[in-house]
Amino acid sequence: MNAIPVINLVNKPCFSQFEDQDWDILSQHWYPIARIQDVSQQPQQVTLLDIKMALYKTESGQIHLVRDICPHRGVPLTKGWVKGEEIICPYHGLHYNGEGKCVKIPAQPELTQISDRFSLTKFPVVEKYGLIWTSLFNRDVSKANFPDLDTWDSEEHQSILPPFVDIAGSSGRQLEGFIDVAHFAWVHNQSFADRENPKVQKYSTVRTDYGLHTEYVSDVSNYPHGLQHLAPDDFLWKRTFDVYPPFSAILTIDFPENGLLKILNACCPVSHNKTRLFVPLTRNFDTTGDLQAVYDFNAQIFAEDQDMVESQKPEELPLDISMEAHFEADRSSTTYRRILAEWGLSKRYTV
Repeated sequence: MNAIPVINLVNKPCFSQFEDQDWDILSQHWYPIARIQDVSQQPQQVTLLDIKMALYKTESGQIHLVRDICPHRGVPLTKGWVKGEEIICPYHGLHYNGEGKCVKIPAQPELTQISDRFSLTKFPVVEKYGLIWTSLFNRDVSKANFPDLDTWDSEEHQSILPPFVDIAGSSGRQLEGFIDVAHFAWVHNQSFADRENPKVQKYSTVRTDYGLHTEYVSDVSNYPHGLQHLAPDDFLWKRTFDVYPPFSAILTIDFPENGLLKILNACCPVSHNKTRLFVPLTRNFDTTGDLQAVYDFNAQIFAEDQDMVESQKPEELPLDISMEAHFEADRSSTTYRRILAEWGLSKRYTV
């Protein structure tokens, strides 16, 4: 007798181009999927590792995340709506409560004992840094490798959350580009860097219990070109990168007069070659300044990076170090690749 398939179990979708082992490994980790401020009572679809989910808020303000499919006839729940504390499927009006249990089938109102086969697949919701984080399979939040953006709730620092960026490229390539210091002069020469100053000073990278830590000091200012006059002539800029594999990293930049800017680069691997990038940041200077200017500068920098990431070949992040050439300034990226390879991700890893 054939087993009856259960729709509320999560497996790698048949169309997914992830290697099976890569998907299994990555599905155990936590990723941001949306900004808290964008969640409403209108269910919205988000995707993680090719799994489509419905994200919504109930009348009480509780945020829920479920697989975007009704187990009755496979209609996306994002076509439905929220009423009170329940989400309603638009096809046959089935009601699901906050635990994902079907509590009402309008075609059979007398039915009180509804089979668990009508239950939704629920995913955990963790709110950090203005973002919703989740994992397909991991439920132990205490062991999650969340990035430590310790200034987010500080009264001395302004917390800023720009719009997310959708990238037609892999999360591994994007993250590696974020921690790459040798591309400043060439990719960001229109925003803050200078092609006449391309030299990368020697820097150190060490492994940590959360991933890796890099400290890089140079005379490359982080002010936009229009504000370069604010930087003292002899000021040395310290940039500290803390990488939290698989796809998060924090860049801390020391500004003049004890200024501190922290940028969290947090990737959601939508698919093998699609990334939704979230960039919460904090600063303890210019805290009453124009936020639109921050959004615009942030968008310019990541657009410059995006053009590179979307054009890289192969799309995969090659974890076999011999597959691409490297020079000394690539120390951080090669360490990052080695960490992912040690996890068991495939050599031609495609995220």
